[in-house]
Amino acid sequence: MNAMDQSVVSEAEREIEKLMALHPKGFDLSLERISRLLEVLGNPHLKLPPVIHIAGTNGKGSATAFCRALLEAGGYAVHVHTSPHLVNWHERYRIGVKGGRGRLVDDALLADALRRVAAANGGQTITVFEILTAVTFLLFSEQPADAVILEVGLGGRFDATNVIADPAVSVIMPISLDHQAYLGDRVELIAAEKAGIMKRGRPVVVGQQEFDAAREVLVATAERLGCPLAVYGQDFSGHEEFGRLIYQDEFGLADLPLPRLPGRHQQANAAAAIRAVKAAGFAVTETMMEKAMASVEWPARLQALTEGKLLQYAPEGSEIWLDGGHNPGAGEVIAEAMAAFEERQPRPLYIIAGMINTKDPVGYFRAFADIAEHVFTVGIRDSESGLDPVALAQSAFDAGLVAEPAGSVAEALQEIARRQVPGRPAPRILIGGSLYFAGNVLADNGTPPK
Repeated sequence: MNAMDQSVVSEAEREIEKLMALHPKGFDLSLERISRLLEVLGNPHLKLPPVIHIAGTNGKGSATAFCRALLEAGGYAVHVHTSPHLVNWHERYRIGVKGGRGRLVDDALLADALRRVAAANGGQTITVFEILTAVTFLLFSEQPADAVILEVGLGGRFDATNVIADPAVSVIMPISLDHQAYLGDRVELIAAEKAGIMKRGRPVVVGQQEFDAAREVLVATAERLGCPLAVYGQDFSGHEEFGRLIYQDEFGLADLPLPRLPGRHQQANAAAAIRAVKAAGFAVTETMMEKAMASVEWPARLQALTEGKLLQYAPEGSEIWLDGGHNPGAGEVIAEAMAAFEERQPRPLYIIAGMINTKDPVGYFRAFADIAEHVFTVGIRDSESGLDPVALAQSAFDAGLVAEPAGSVAEALQEIARRQVPGRPAPRILIGGSLYFAGNVLADNGTPPK
């Protein structure tokens, strides 16, 4: 937000800071506390428009963005809940606008909802994420809309969002290893946790899955619960042909523009979103799909940084990408996108990375071993779980990369500029490794999500 907005932001932030001081920040996977709190609030989660509930290790944010773009292209008002936020807490709550684009929640409205939820909780033991999720349901039940897109925070079965008993559709995006401490160390176990958002007899859409074992668990769960089921690669698909996105399902075929979110993985994410919106009971026209592919936006997912304060430190003509992907599965799809960019226009690739200590940094970096020239590692501001840049550089080295720590992103960009050889193409720079780190970068760059 600009300087003028900063004073406005503070009211809701002050309420959240109070909650942070009172309650634990982490996850304590159970639905008892939030169910109790929602009952005191009059069960607002039972008074929502049709809910598109989205889980997955990777791609759930992109699927959320595509679902929103599709519905808004049809003139629907769409509430959207995402987490974590990148720069401001308000990003977690997008309020639908009929016939237009949703807007981030007004500060006074958010502060009021936070106070009401905190009062209803009465100081009882609860996590901050559970309070923030209750705020979601309160806000979304009191503002009119045609649909709610609800992104799962962690896992599925015991995530605070999983009090939704009757979703219009449950969507499971790609599953890989992540949050092992909470969800288990095999993809089948993680798939079983994510499948916990499926509800008996309610439609399910399964996005593209890298692991057969994960897909099998998801399909078996949906069949056991009698859910109408659509599986990527079997019932619907999306792929590039002659520079267009060809989407196909049991209802027919659509020839669409490629999504403006780059990377081949976004074609499958777009396809899952189209099928999900149809499964939720909305009529999806070819015009809606075309508009959505052109208008979809999702900050810090292969976001091109083309303006902002940090660009002054990079070599002139640099191509800079920001991506919050943080696990080995995300590393692979980002590396594939970087390799495709390289094929189109060769440039030396530098990585500036910051990560938190619950991830697998060696697994993430391994995807870039053959394509990145050099890695700079940076700490994450305002995070107790940020990895030390020296340790992170060692992880990149262990993955086969040349790496060194830097004091900041600006410092890393200056170092890349110093290495620029006259006559050599300006570099391609990937900044990422964590959504929290991406949030730091957008704040420092003066380009927070709107």
